[in-house]
Amino acid sequence: MSRIGKLPISIPSGVTITVDSDAITVKGAKGELIVPHLSDVTVSQEDGNIIVTRKDDERIAKAQHGLQRALLNNAVDGVTKGFEKRLEVKGVGFRVATANNELDMSLGFSHPVKYKAPAGITLTNDKMVIIVAGIDKQQVGQVAAEIRAIKKPEPYKGKGIAYQGEQILRKAGKAGKK
Repeated sequence: MSRIGKLPISIPSGVTITVDSDAITVKGAKGELIVPHLSDVTVSQEDGNIIVTRKDDERIAKAQHGLQRALLNNAVDGVTKGFEKRLEVKGVGFRVATANNELDMSLGFSHPVKYKAPAGITLTNDKMVIIVAGIDKQQVGQVAAEIRAIKKPEPYKGKGIAYQGEQILRKAGKAGKK
């Protein structure tokens, strides 16, 4: 039995969940998310909880059991609290500004870099920290990864865009002549 899959998901007040044969709709204060209903698991609502059970003990059913529960839990968390990722911009002369949900970055290239946020994502900055927020956990992580990929942190001086709290492995650099 999946350790994650067998845990019930408590439904907070203000959240409504509709289970269909091919999709599960989760509505809350922050918005609405649609989660695919996987084929080898059943989803039911009992006493203010969501219970995910698998239909049989086949390998695919075992794999989908924990996945379905994790997707539903992330959707419930997203429509109630939301998700955010923070990115730090490190480097002399690097600048970040946001306007109309668009990032305008000066990262040492010969041109400024602009990044337009997709629908459902809000981009803000606090000095040299970029905050990516939204209700869909996968989309927030994807946008944060795309922004980080613009200028990854380099190993010699640590300059670039890194997740907040990320440890960057540093290299020694050149050794002097004797």
